[in-house]
Amino acid sequence: MFAGLGRFVVRRPWWIIVAWVIAAGAVISLAPKLTSSSDEASFLPGHYESIRASDLQERDFPQQRNIGAIIVFQRSDGEKITAADSADVTRVSKDLAGRDIEDVQAVEPGQVSPNKLVQTAVVAMPKVTDPEDTTQQDAVEQLREDLEPQLKDTDLKAGITGSAAQALDESDASERAGILVGVGTIVIIVVLLFVIFRSPIIALLPVVLIGLISPMATGLIASANKAFDMKADSSIQELLTVVLFGVGTDYILFLLFRYREALRAGEDAKGAMVHAVERVGEAITSAAGAVIVAFAALTLSSLGMLRSMGPALAIAVFLTLLAGLTLVPAVVSLLGTKVFWPSKSWQREPQGTGFAKLGASIARKPAVWTVVSALFMGALALGALGYKANFDLAGSSLPKDKESIVWQENLEKGFPAGSTDPTFVYLTSTGEGPLAAGQPAAFRERLQSVEGVGEVAPPRVSKDGTTASYSVVLADPPASDKALATVEDRLRPAAHTGAPTGTESYVGGTTAVYVDINKAVDRDYSVVFPVAALAIMVILGLLLRSLVAPWYLMLSVALGFGATLGATSILFQRIGSQPGLMFMLPVIMYLFVVALGTDYNILMVSRLREEAREGRNPHDAAGTAVRHSGPTIGSAGVILAGTFATLMLAGNSTLSQMGFSLSFGIVIAAFVMAMLFTPALTALIGHAAWWPGHGDEKPRRGTGPTGPAGPTPADDPAARPPRP
Repeated sequence: MFAGLGRFVVRRPWWIIVAWVIAAGAVISLAPKLTSSSDEASFLPGHYESIRASDLQERDFPQQRNIGAIIVFQRSDGEKITAADSADVTRVSKDLAGRDIEDVQAVEPGQVSPNKLVQTAVVAMPKVTDPEDTTQQDAVEQLREDLEPQLKDTDLKAGITGSAAQALDESDASERAGILVGVGTIVIIVVLLFVIFRSPIIALLPVVLIGLISPMATGLIASANKAFDMKADSSIQELLTVVLFGVGTDYILFLLFRYREALRAGEDAKGAMVHAVERVGEAITSAAGAVIVAFAALTLSSLGMLRSMGPALAIAVFLTLLAGLTLVPAVVSLLGTKVFWPSKSWQREPQGTGFAKLGASIARKPAVWTVVSALFMGALALGALGYKANFDLAGSSLPKDKESIVWQENLEKGFPAGSTDPTFVYLTSTGEGPLAAGQPAAFRERLQSVEGVGEVAPPRVSKDGTTASYSVVLADPPASDKALATVEDRLRPAAHTGAPTGTESYVGGTTAVYVDINKAVDRDYSVVFPVAALAIMVILGLLLRSLVAPWYLMLSVALGFGATLGATSILFQRIGSQPGLMFMLPVIMYLFVVALGTDYNILMVSRLREEAREGRNPHDAAGTAVRHSGPTIGSAGVILAGTFATLMLAGNSTLSQMGFSLSFGIVIAAFVMAMLFTPALTALIGHAAWWPGHGDEKPRRGTGPTGPAGPTPADDPAARPPRP
């Protein structure tokens, strides 16, 4: 099949190129804009308590003011706030409220802190319903501009923090991050490809071709999101950039290395491209299939952000695969050997390379290499025991000099850390009548007695008297481990058991959302991981016609995942003193390391089978496979790891964690898993690795991979020109 596809593309390259250009123009012009959301609650299913609390608030308290931002005041000299200072706070608040800034419902001066060091003004804003609406961020920007001149003739200084302020600062940081990631990815790909092939044409080839595919992928994803009413996570654009350029460059490399090998074996340019598509086509299709299936498994997640991320990345990889099998061969077949210009290294294979020596060593001592690589990955995996999830994605990822972070710290000098984002508790009647007299006040006392609760505001009762709302300020930052423990282990149980007969209670707010997300992620670990692993094993079994090989290939991937999580935990939690890793990092890392790492395993084991079919024994087949596939896997691994590493340029700890873990995972997958563990263990297992299909046996003439006519000269070692 792939040989036929290769012949069709080589014979009609202009047809293929024009078809891609037309398709790209149609998709880009007709697709809607790709939208994203950073509202954590919008990704949770409706049965979680925090979402039910939110629904209750919208039903019974539709006019309830949402704390969008908090203005924090303190004296410039650090002394205690005086009565005159408080008067200035009131004046400034009144002036800002009177400026009719869009989405600013009120600016209300608050109380002075008990230690007299801080005073606040609460900025009431409506609840955000449209993830693309930046009105509140614009309002904070305007408030910051108007606030500074108001303080000129006072002894005060002030800044704005809170959710809307953090969203503004995060948006500014993300915009810079997107530019850095995009530019960094392209620079790394161009430089590394030029170093590997010494050809400016090959160096620019992925940038041009994937530059065409990228807006197509974005358009198709946006169309799919609109058609199926999905919401994309706010980090999807950065991930798309590195996935498209990283995976796309990998597939281009797989094809070019095999193309160069066929040229060195004596094939003409067009025949070499047909041979490359035939031999690599099955491997990259299976590899892309594993990636697509792994990403598609995310649709089983209970979190909307992962459910939408999975199909989005699957679409991107599928489009990249189509380009790798059609567009890339078409362009290269037109260029012929000029694609390598000005380098002449494509004409002759270098002797005594490091990969040849490594392959010879693995062939001689497969047991040693198996044990050494397994122990290395196993030792790093022990670091995963210290993994902790972190839900404060905004606060922990923003630079410490951002205004919202600086003034959050100043706020905590005088008020409970949870003041910027209170937790809300609702007590509602289960019958048709209103709450009984005295129930709301008594319930408030019950909440106030909970350990970890800073203060509970007097209840607000709905118009029909059936529901009471309580604003609960926690003693710890809303996204901290302590705040989550307060809500999950103490506040919720107290609210549920303390609800009077005939009533029920719900705990909502951001901290409660994080608690529910944590539960959802734990559930996803037990569902998404096994399904993705099983699906990849099925693909491996079908590709290799073996029931044995998929098991140890997935074992190697599991070791690679553990080593990656362990190394990331050690670097960011123990050395970097981070409170934890991004809560959904293990899911994303698992899918990338497992799926993309399987790419390299598939490429290596496919070459192992090919060499065995040519009559080599298991040890020699492993050594030869490393010799020929090592440069491909090594180059692809370095480039893909480099593209993921660009995420670390963002100056954002969340993206830095993602960038390091994915790049380190790819390095482990390419240089330890696929290049050492897999060939060494396959050599040890020998012929049994291919049971029951025994796909390592040499095909009989007439039943070869090219059909009834038998193998081509390139398939037959006796007919193939000797390798130099």
